[in-house]
Amino acid sequence: MIKGDKKVIRGWVSYDWANSVYNLVISSAIFPIFFEKTTTNAYVNRMYNDGSPDFDPSMISVRTEDVTSFFFGIEITSSVLYTYVLAASFLVVSFLSPLLSGIADYSGNKKAFMKFFCYLGATSCVGLYFFDPNNMGLSMIPFFLASIGFWSSLVFYNSFLPEISEPKDHDRISAKGFSMGYFGGMVLLVFCLIWNMVLEYDIKYCFVFVGIWWVLFSQIAYRVLPNSTNNYKKEKGIIWKGFNELIIVFKAFKKTKRLKRFITSFFFFNTGVQTVMLTATLYASREIFKIPEEIRSTLTPAEIASKEGEGTAGLIIAILLIQILGALGAFLISRLSEKIGNMKTLTLVVGFWIPLCVFAYFIGQGEHGQFYALACGVGIVMGGVQSLSRSTYAKFLPETNDYASYFSFFDVTEKIGIVLGTFFFGFMEYAMDDIRGSILSIIFFFVIGLLMIFRVPKNEVEQ
Repeated sequence: MIKGDKKVIRGWVSYDWANSVYNLVISSAIFPIFFEKTTTNAYVNRMYNDGSPDFDPSMISVRTEDVTSFFFGIEITSSVLYTYVLAASFLVVSFLSPLLSGIADYSGNKKAFMKFFCYLGATSCVGLYFFDPNNMGLSMIPFFLASIGFWSSLVFYNSFLPEISEPKDHDRISAKGFSMGYFGGMVLLVFCLIWNMVLEYDIKYCFVFVGIWWVLFSQIAYRVLPNSTNNYKKEKGIIWKGFNELIIVFKAFKKTKRLKRFITSFFFFNTGVQTVMLTATLYASREIFKIPEEIRSTLTPAEIASKEGEGTAGLIIAILLIQILGALGAFLISRLSEKIGNMKTLTLVVGFWIPLCVFAYFIGQGEHGQFYALACGVGIVMGGVQSLSRSTYAKFLPETNDYASYFSFFDVTEKIGIVLGTFFFGFMEYAMDDIRGSILSIIFFFVIGLLMIFRVPKNEVEQ
């Protein structure tokens, strides 16, 4: 296959358009809000409903920290359960992706693995339609599998970038993929909002739409992407051969000083980025858009429902701002990297996250305008740092046919960072009894990542 084929590159970019609806609708916007609302109502009904047919759960105000669910007979805080299931999915991906990527590189069927995890994730999104807060054991299984499907498919998807394009084009193509993903997610999110808020249809159908969208648009990529570009002779014992391939890649990886130092810095600053992305909705719904108890007690049920609707709408507006500016940020930062280089650009972008965290800490309850300003800032740097990290890693790779195996290290670094970041966020909230303190503590990861960037050499040096 000739690198730089425009048809293949357009097909590759289209998968960002296809899969990003999961990241927005399921991870960031609709499902977290749906999860909090349904589990809270189930808890209130269980604890306070005396059987009255006129009982209204919205009239009972409870702290998020007090809402519990039963998970296979074990009572656990619902928000903690959400975090634990998500973290468990990342641990599974961290374990599976290196082994499977080695097998995929050796067998030459990388696209088949990408398809499998895509279909697993999409089918699981459809399964969220049957979510029942009174049966959390079964209800969290689709959520768990959808996360595994999404993140595992990205291992194989990202590894196509150095195969289909020259290093000089990596920044531009990676940015185009992220931009298309942001726009694709935004289109479906707007449709879902119209479906639920205007047409007043069941919000759970939106999870079905995500699965259908993901599968349909991914076919564009599957038609043009190659299975693999390696020329290995296929032999028996494919699992062992794949595992041995991973060992060879790992040994080569350890000798690359620039790549190794870059992945270390990426581990820290991306841990901060992903933690912000995964906890932003929770933080905003609890600290910015939540109705204060002293005001709630003076409102009628209709007024409470109206204000909660305004809060949800405000949160969605902030998420849309992040999507729009995320696409713009990916484009602008890729252009900046062409002017001053990848590492200087990453230094500026990572450094900008520090004042954003400080700003988030000081936003008061009900200060929606300030939160929208924060969303604009986050959008610009979020798209840029993700896009530039992927393309920089691809540029730093040595000449190889084992791209999936190399990108599995990139993926494992990201997933372990997410597990660490979400645990750290929860622990700091527990230790300080203040979620605002958790937001401020994330600065630690950006500072360490920024310092590590300065240690990345300009040229590759083998050790």
